[in-house]
Amino acid sequence: MNSDTPGWTPQLPPRPKTEAGEIRRIGVEIELSGLTVAEVALLLGEALSADVEITSPYEHILRGDEAGPWRVELDYAYLKNLGREHADRSADDAPSEVDPTSLLKDATEGIIRRGAEVLVPVEVVSPPLPMPRLAEVEQLLSILRRAGAKGTGASLSYAFGMQLNPELPALDATTITRYLQAFLCLYDWLLDRSQIDATRRLTGYSAGFPATYVRRVIDPDYRPTTAALIDDYLADNPTRNRALDLLPLFTHLDEERVRKVVVDPRVKARPTFHYRLPNSEIDDPEWGVRVVWDDWLAVERLAADPPRLQRVCARYLELLERPLGGLLRDWAEEVKPWLGDR
Repeated sequence: MNSDTPGWTPQLPPRPKTEAGEIRRIGVEIELSGLTVAEVALLLGEALSADVEITSPYEHILRGDEAGPWRVELDYAYLKNLGREHADRSADDAPSEVDPTSLLKDATEGIIRRGAEVLVPVEVVSPPLPMPRLAEVEQLLSILRRAGAKGTGASLSYAFGMQLNPELPALDATTITRYLQAFLCLYDWLLDRSQIDATRRLTGYSAGFPATYVRRVIDPDYRPTTAALIDDYLADNPTRNRALDLLPLFTHLDEERVRKVVVDPRVKARPTFHYRLPNSEIDDPEWGVRVVWDDWLAVERLAADPPRLQRVCARYLELLERPLGGLLRDWAEEVKPWLGDR
């Protein structure tokens, strides 16, 4: 696979394997404009030596990767549904009479498509990849950039992002709690590093966590069971719109418990975090999955170092419980010495 991106070998986290002894996997989702679904699928299919299956004009699937299928789609559910209906109708024999409803849907689809192609991103969704294969994702982003892909900064109307879905090293309550605590303690630093676009901030797609929830979780004495961890999360965060969305993970662990509170078909069960914070800056040669991954590794390192994590939690909680504490100190700066090896 050729690329204009210099060779990059992703560092692995301190806990690189699952309890089964397998290298942890990670899914990557990237939103972009400037290219059509068909153009993106063709470029990626060639780079991955994958076959392109056209599900509809708005959804293409790349098959042949041993990790599983890749998806390229227009990130707009209604338009995708219309596209599927159109594909289904095309597969049938021609009707003996013109169906006015079908004609209306075709006209509606055309109008929506023209608007969607301006505002709605094309999304590339990888299968769960062994973490070392992030190097390949970096090369794919370079290929798309050279072909004209644009990111969040290309228009004031764009709110495009990159999302990581890192598999956990273990699924016990202690491991999950430590990761969550590490993320909450580093959120201000990650937010500062990510320089979130104003449009994305306004959408709330990757919002932070309520202050009361943060205080509860970073308390060094917080040691919940899995059930209590899920219940606490659902009480304050019954939404996908969090910078670190835990609904897929908790649905994997206890689907019935989650579905009683969150009825959203977009929530899919999987043993991963859903990190939603970063912009998509695919048109910037200085940016790539390497930048996002290197920042996420700070969370991995802090979560894997319980004594250091306890000290950071205690310090952050002390700051938050002071009157106007968050206004008097810059936690994003203060936390830097605690980041470990970067």
